[in-house]
Amino acid sequence: MFDIKKLEWTRTPKECVIEENRIEIVTNPHTDLWQRTYYHFRNDNAPVLQMRTKERFFSFCVRTAFESKHRFDQCGVVMYLNSDNWLKASIEYENNAFQHLGSVVTNHGYSDWATTEIDASVKSMWYRLSRREDDFCLECSKDGVRFSQMRVCHMWEATDEIRFGIYACSPENSSFKAVFTDMEMTECKWLPHDGQQPDEE
Repeated sequence: MFDIKKLEWTRTPKECVIEENRIEIVTNPHTDLWQRTYYHFRNDNAPVLQMRTKERFFSFCVRTAFESKHRFDQCGVVMYLNSDNWLKASIEYENNAFQHLGSVVTNHGYSDWATTEIDASVKSMWYRLSRREDDFCLECSKDGVRFSQMRVCHMWEATDEIRFGIYACSPENSSFKAVFTDMEMTECKWLPHDGQQPDEE
């Protein structure tokens, strides 16, 4: 069960509304999460709202709706351990023709970015973050029913308690409203691979 009362901020936005199954975040300009790779800069000031868990096998699902309109505006799911170790999945606005649906995994202070282009008219997306011990799966869905895999990754520092939840930010000089609904924590929907040992809780 996803208990909204257990959510904690790592940096707060300028405006937010938190209700039982609806969270609105208005982003601050010049906020982002990125570490070193390619661009060489380090940005670590995005608002992140998370809960803690020691559950080793689970899935977290959330629906996002957004009014992004400026380059790199983004909102989505996140697992933020500290400045050097985190992952996120989101749609990053690019221009009035296309956006980047993608994910970033940061281990030990270096980020990567895996993306695919989608139409700029898309203004809602579901995400599912699944944990199997220190391995994770990120998925997305247009309808909350059929999910497509975005990536599988290993997080070196996710060995015990982790924090996971939502985030929204505007890396350039802009601001927009992101809405998060249908938040749910369940048993792990990312099933074991054929031949794997059964899950041990």
